[in-house]
Amino acid sequence: MPWRKTLTSGLGVMLCLLVGWGSGLAGKESALVPAETVVDYIHAVLTSDRTVYTVHVVEGLQRRGVIESSEHWLSEKALPLPAQFFQESSRLAALTGVKVQYRLISLHPINKLSGPATEFEKKGLEAIMADPDRPYKGFVREGGERRFQALYADNAVSPLCVTCHNEHLQSPKRDYKLNDVLGAVSISIPAPG
Repeated sequence: MPWRKTLTSGLGVMLCLLVGWGSGLAGKESALVPAETVVDYIHAVLTSDRTVYTVHVVEGLQRRGVIESSEHWLSEKALPLPAQFFQESSRLAALTGVKVQYRLISLHPINKLSGPATEFEKKGLEAIMADPDRPYKGFVREGGERRFQALYADNAVSPLCVTCHNEHLQSPKRDYKLNDVLGAVSISIPAPG
């Protein structure tokens, strides 16, 4: 539609002007946001969205007997499990063309695809288990591209998380408690410059 093209062009010009204006205001300071800060912002949004979905949507609706969550949510007309919600969100985010990647990983994954895929992720998960309050961050190479990756502790925020991880037939670990670290949220963005 022509109005979308005009709006998009207008927004592009406005964005360029604002960036130029912001850079001018910055003086000698850089107007760029460090990669480490960017992943912290992304993590804050992802974690809060996932917690709200888990506690207020899934747990709340199940407690009232409205609808259940299920691993087979599509065929059973149920809610996706919180991990599946996160996975679907990541898949849709990838379709936007923005090169942000995120996923849940664990040293004890229920789904084998959620295990560490690289040595960086394995070391990061081990570091997170030792000190959950400290994210594990660094530059990595992925398919020839330099990226910045960060891992943050993924905690069992509700009894639903604990039950799922302790009772799933394919769960390699069955002694989780509320607030335990289940694994990590892995976020990867293109490295600046």
